[in-house]
Amino acid sequence: MNKMGGITSSVESYAAVKWVVGVIIVGVSVLGFYSSSGPFGLWGKNGRRRNKKPIRVYMDGCFDMMHYGHCNALRQARALGDQLIVGVVSDDEIIANKGPPVTPLHERLIMVNAVKWVDEVIPEAPYAITEEFMKKLFDEYNIDYIIHGDDPCVLPDGTDAYAHAKKAGRYKQIKRTEGVSSTDIVGRMLLCVRERNIADTHNHSSLQRQFSNGRGQQKFEDGGVVASGTRVSHFLPTSRRIVQFSNGRSPGPDARIVYIDGAFDLFHAGHVEILRLARDRGDFLLVGIHTDQTVSATRGLHRPIMSLHERSLSVLACRYVDEVIIGAPWEVSKDMVSLIFACLFFMLFVYDVSFRLL
Repeated sequence: MNKMGGITSSVESYAAVKWVVGVIIVGVSVLGFYSSSGPFGLWGKNGRRRNKKPIRVYMDGCFDMMHYGHCNALRQARALGDQLIVGVVSDDEIIANKGPPVTPLHERLIMVNAVKWVDEVIPEAPYAITEEFMKKLFDEYNIDYIIHGDDPCVLPDGTDAYAHAKKAGRYKQIKRTEGVSSTDIVGRMLLCVRERNIADTHNHSSLQRQFSNGRGQQKFEDGGVVASGTRVSHFLPTSRRIVQFSNGRSPGPDARIVYIDGAFDLFHAGHVEILRLARDRGDFLLVGIHTDQTVSATRGLHRPIMSLHERSLSVLACRYVDEVIIGAPWEVSKDMVSLIFACLFFMLFVYDVSFRLL
């Protein structure tokens, strides 16, 4: 009886151990499945499966006199997919639909390629999304969606340039950036020229600088006043917009930090090239952007055309830039270098090169 009881007890113990081992195996299997399909496995941070084909989105535009509004549109488009392919409309297409562009195609391509949210560029894209071009986008470029802003894009014949994409159900829309447009910038430039011509009719020895509410004003002995062109800017800077454009990264402990400063007014292809060359000098590019008052003092009271925060966003959107100083001083002093050192979390600062760019 005791023997049978011992056997029964052993069998029960064996069954219990087997059950526990089975539970452990099942638990490990479940955890393994979760880790492979959860946040550390097949599913990425954006909620999409890691092994799934990346979503490729297409956005086109003229990108004439490219500004931070264009960059913000590209940022929004990139957020709708995994890869952003940008079509830059040809000069001939722009002339046929809108009139001659201010910036030639090769410069517009440089500007678009320099935007950090752009993965690929298609040069000489058509102005309208035709059925033929849409098929090419889907078949050759594997485009999933075509993106455009919420402002209407009407062809000379009155039809919608994106009608075919909308009909195909492959169209998505983003918000237009308020407060800036190429037309607005042209208006500022014309105002700048007018004010400079007025200034040229006076004796420059009689000029004196005065600043009011952060804007430069030029007063003459006869009472005439010419104010800085930046006063017509309708841009309202917010911390949220700055964060959206920021890289959010800092230099490593052994990084070679390069500093370059300037006005970067009307951000153009020449600015992109100098920033690229500066970035090649080190591992981390810090860009100082001068205040409106400093630019007015060095370039004339009719400048800058773009305000400090507008210029800062254009520079931040450039893929070669890691960080900016908004309102950098004109003089690069030892105290400034020490301050930069402190702001970059006391990491190694190698003051490698400084360009004076206006």
